Order: sequence, then C-alpha cells, then structure tokens
Amino acid sequence: MFILDDLYTHPGHLIRRVHQIAVALFMAECGESGITPVQYACLKALKANPGVDATRLSALIAFDRSTIGNVLERLERKGLIQRFPSPDDKRIKLLKLDPQGRLLLRRLETAVARSQKKILAPLSAEQQRTLMKLLTQLVAANGEALPPTSVSGAKQD
Repeated sequence: MFILDDLYTHPGHLIRRVHQIAVALFMAECGESGITPVQYACLKALKANPGVDATRLSALIAFDRSTIGNVLERLERKGLIQRFPSPDDKRIKLLKLDPQGRLLLRRLETAVARSQKKILAPLSAEQQRTLMKLLTQLVAANGEALPPTSVSGAKQD
C-alpha cells in the first residue's frame, strides 16, 4: 500500500472526497426514490422558479448546459417535470414541476435533511457554521473560475 500523505494536503482532493461522501450519504437516504443529487437540485430549482428554460436552470444549479438535457429527459420520463413551449418563442421549452414532482420533493425533505445533517455530524455546531461560511465564501470567490456552462466531468445525473 502506498502512503499518499501529500495528496491529502491538497484542498481539491479533499473537496472531491467530501463530494463523494455527500453523494453516498444522499443516495443512502434517498436512493430508493431513484433520484440523484443533480436531479434533486433540478426539482428544487423548478419548484422555486417555475417556467424557466434549460439554460437558466443549468445556471441556477451550476450544472453543465450541454448535459442538463439528459437530466431533464430522465425527470420527464419519470413524470416529475413538464416541458412546454414559451409563449414568446415556440422554439424554447420552458419547464415546471409536475404534481408528481411536487409530491416527491415533499416526500424527500426529511431524507435529504438527514443526509445533509450526516455530512456535518462529525463537526461541532460552531465548526458546522464555520465550514458552511467558508464553503459559501469559496464558491462565491471562485465561482467564475468555471462557469456552469463549461462544467464537465464524470456523469452525475
């Protein structure tokens, strides 16, 4: 076995590991729903912003514009969202939650809250507040380094 102490001093590596842990905890709590974290983010964003188009949705959840279509197709096939033509431009499809999507979001609230709580559980309340403040600061300060329209990487939907 190789020791990689140096790797564990890289913030990028540690953030990637925390992301893996967060996804695993989300799936442990919500996996039976068949919803991934990205799909959940889409549903939450559509609840708060009914009638947005896919481009705006991808910006709202900071997800790659070129692959958001695949996520939306899956959600539509599951009967969780609806697409409808824009009254201003029939070429543009607008999005909204289907009643089944609203119901699923309500059903998932407790499970998602549990998964988020588990992520932070090893930290004291003060450390949790500090971590959230620092993560928010990092995202705000570095968010433009990689705009959502150019995000790429492993399949996450």
